[in-house]
Amino acid sequence: MYIGKQPTIGNFQVCDAISTVNGQATYNLTVNSVAVTPETANHVLCSVNGILQKPGSSFTIVNSTIVFSANLVTNDVVDFVHILGSVLDLGVPSDDTVTAAKISANAVTGAKLNTDVISAQTALATEPADTDEFLVSDAGVLKRIDYSLIKGGGTHALVASSTITSNTSIVTLSGMDSTYNTYMVELENIVATSDNVQMGLRFTQGGSVIDSNYQWQVHRAGIAEGVINVHVHGDTSNIVFAHGVAGNNDPSVNGRIFIYNAPNTSMHTSIVASISLQHRDNHDHQLHHSHGEIQNNTASTAVSLRFSGGNIGSGVLKLYGIT
Repeated sequence: MYIGKQPTIGNFQVCDAISTVNGQATYNLTVNSVAVTPETANHVLCSVNGILQKPGSSFTIVNSTIVFSANLVTNDVVDFVHILGSVLDLGVPSDDTVTAAKISANAVTGAKLNTDVISAQTALATEPADTDEFLVSDAGVLKRIDYSLIKGGGTHALVASSTITSNTSIVTLSGMDSTYNTYMVELENIVATSDNVQMGLRFTQGGSVIDSNYQWQVHRAGIAEGVINVHVHGDTSNIVFAHGVAGNNDPSVNGRIFIYNAPNTSMHTSIVASISLQHRDNHDHQLHHSHGEIQNNTASTAVSLRFSGGNIGSGVLKLYGIT
């Protein structure tokens, strides 16, 4: 029982007009020139010459055709063919009425997805966050996966950096912890404001900068000189890794320093450095290879770099953790 108008259920359609052909009983059923197939003859109202025809007796339905029990003649008029539709056929759903529960499993196939289903979306302009998710097919089963599990395993992670644009006496790069056992300092175009100075480093341990108990050795080869000089020192205030650096703000120090066992409390923190120098006392170009360590087993948390005289005029220093 309904209060008000009873809801109408079904896909009700009026077929296109049928032109009779003398001596023909079968006619196509179309709506807007598109073939339609009634559920059964009982779902069709058909009038011929003003008389409503009886389904199953006066006509039958075969696929998308209506077949009259007797051939029609030239003067017969098919007034209308009205398809009532199935009582379970709702026709075209109203907007925003189809819910996920109404769609059967596996009903949405690739054929139903537009080719711009991805390209039409807003583009991500930066690297995805670790928790951003992707869809993958795992042996034919669709699964989601976090970006952190599939992103490239880069070996160098930037921990700290410093860009020097004016005279700076000492630069400290912090952030060394147990995340990495090995760190790397990259030096880019470091220039000295004083001539013939050494560049060295010190470590921060237990919250304090350590200024003693370093051991180091530098092998210096001058391309123009064609000789190798070795400088060895112990129990000094820092590890010297560049010896005899030119000043006058010439592009001077470039290279990399590898720091080992920084978080380790059972081994010495040690370094290996490969450095390129330019323009020292008109001797053209020099290559320095050095190594050193601090003689204790305390974890190092920061590294400081400085010249033995004057300042760092400009350049870039970067600290990386290495996996």
